[in-house]
Amino acid sequence: MFDSKSWSHLANRRSFGLVELADVNQRAQRVERLFALPMLVAALLVIPVIAIEQSDASERWQAAAGLVNWLIWIAFAVEAVVMLAVVDSRWHWLRTHPLEVAIVLLTPPFLPSSVQALRAFRLLRLLRLLRVAKLARHVFSLDGLRYAAFLVVLTALGSGAAYSAFEDKESTWDGVWWAVTTMTTVGYGDEFPATVPGRLLGMTVMIVGIGFIAVLTGAIAERFLATQIEKSQEDVVEEVEETGAELHEELRAIRERLQALEKRLEAQRGATT
Repeated sequence: MFDSKSWSHLANRRSFGLVELADVNQRAQRVERLFALPMLVAALLVIPVIAIEQSDASERWQAAAGLVNWLIWIAFAVEAVVMLAVVDSRWHWLRTHPLEVAIVLLTPPFLPSSVQALRAFRLLRLLRLLRVAKLARHVFSLDGLRYAAFLVVLTALGSGAAYSAFEDKESTWDGVWWAVTTMTTVGYGDEFPATVPGRLLGMTVMIVGIGFIAVLTGAIAERFLATQIEKSQEDVVEEVEETGAELHEELRAIRERLQALEKRLEAQRGATT
């Protein structure tokens, strides 16, 4: 049987465990925030690295691109190792961060050149910039339009680099041109994917382009509706103020009548006494 001291000791241990768990979670969140900006830079560096490697740059530039490629992969690997060291549940982190795991396992520079196109997956890390839960409430606002435009620019650059790698193009700008014409639904036909990864990439670019047009249209409509709603609110406020003023006058008149009635009653009572 547990006495009061035993229960108190058990409660203290549980409370200490919860506090310790909360400290660990907060430490993991702080570490994740510290890695946010460096990982953003590392993901963005993928674009110039692929562009240099596919260009006719000198051996010095090619060597620099290879070195940066290694540094990018090391940065992702270090992030994964550190996060696994600070989180309270490693299995939970692995299940909830499949992109980070895939980048480390599928994009090391020592893999054969035939699978180096998988480095384009590193660009998907940029999607974490979008806080979908917070953005959903403002997706058709001006802030939402800015986020969508930023995503479109990243998609054009990233998919252009990936397209050049998948389709074995000499210049990354050919891929960027293809991405822009695809997202704007122009499709001149001078550039089109012939490989399965390229076609999958093309479907993704189409969805992003159509989504941006929808967001742009919704933002314009929301702007007009916001103006009309604001005008309607002003009209309602004016009506409420006018109604309030009328009620105030009526209440003042009723109060004056009551006061006059009280004085008359007091006068009648004084006359009777």
